[in-house]
Amino acid sequence: MKHIIFIIDGAADYPIDELGGKTPLMVANKPNIDSLAKKGKCGLLKTIPENFNKGSAVANLSILGYDPLIYFHGRGVLEAAAMGVKLNIKDVAVRCNTLCVEDSKIKNYSAGYISNKESAELIKAIDKKLGNDKIKFYPGVSYRHLLVLKEDYSEDVECMPPHDHQGEEISKLMVKAKSKKGEKTAALLNKLMLDSKAILEKHPVNLKRVEQGKDPANMIWPWSPGKKPEMKRFQELYGIKGAVISAVDLVKGLGIYAGFDVINVEGATGLWNTNYEGKADACIKALEAHDFVYVHVEAADEAGHEGNLKLKIKCIEDFDKRLLGRVLENLKEDVCIAVLPDHLTPVKVRAHVSDPVPFLIYKPGEKGDEVERFDEESCKNGSYGLIKGNKFISALLK
Repeated sequence: MKHIIFIIDGAADYPIDELGGKTPLMVANKPNIDSLAKKGKCGLLKTIPENFNKGSAVANLSILGYDPLIYFHGRGVLEAAAMGVKLNIKDVAVRCNTLCVEDSKIKNYSAGYISNKESAELIKAIDKKLGNDKIKFYPGVSYRHLLVLKEDYSEDVECMPPHDHQGEEISKLMVKAKSKKGEKTAALLNKLMLDSKAILEKHPVNLKRVEQGKDPANMIWPWSPGKKPEMKRFQELYGIKGAVISAVDLVKGLGIYAGFDVINVEGATGLWNTNYEGKADACIKALEAHDFVYVHVEAADEAGHEGNLKLKIKCIEDFDKRLLGRVLENLKEDVCIAVLPDHLTPVKVRAHVSDPVPFLIYKPGEKGDEVERFDEESCKNGSYGLIKGNKFISALLK
């Protein structure tokens, strides 16, 4: 039997007073997800190890059965893979945001979701002014870019994820060395950040954005550094051929290291305006040549980071109707389906947290458990209970 995993990124949440103590998953109109939960089996999955990085790379590694304590080497290396940037074993790849700083604080980690064209111009200007044969900047999607440090630098530094620290002073968030070998790298990254501000504030792209009342992308922010990991391919581990569908380079890069085919969808943005229908159609098409399809949607996570409750609920409902519903209507064969967030992104916290996420696994012909709806509380009563590690992917594929 073939398999699909649907990742509704960051959709899980904490109870919210404005919702009468319910969560967005509890109040959202999501008949397709709830129907699968009722027909399938549910539980909770611990995707983030205790006292560990709470990023999406860690969570998605866990879901696919890769131990993040072994295989997580920063999200920069994953995004490099998705961008086609070849890394040597000594290279350090670093995720690099273009963000908005105001009054010496992070105002907006995405510079108002700046366009690809605008942001690429800014990164190219930074590369021209600050790059050299050992420091190279690569433009990515919207505010998400890549910095590669060659040869003499270390990944042994602590960098703060900007989406977790909006409104905080940048002076308290600068890069710190974890050890002696990381001191040179920390000093370089801090210098690049501070030097970028003078360049970007005067750039025509930002001058125009300010005139239009938009947030300028007036600083770069490097974070999540790492070196190239060695991972066994998913097909080698489980004997099935996979494909990944996502707008996010992080997830595409993870798919590449896992040996998946990357399927790009026109109009897939990583935001609430993504092409849900296009992803659904791509998923159906991918099943013709693949045994396993990993479909990732970022929208609810971005709404959580913004603290936008209404938008988060809408993202969940769009996922249910426009993506999952469309796939279910067009399946040509019995398929095993799983639905889950990779982590929680509570709207009140506006950052990732490490609590377990609800999940469902529907296998045609198998009897379901007693769960009636898909949400954080209902799934606690599912027959899978609380699991972690590779037990999720094992349960799905067995």
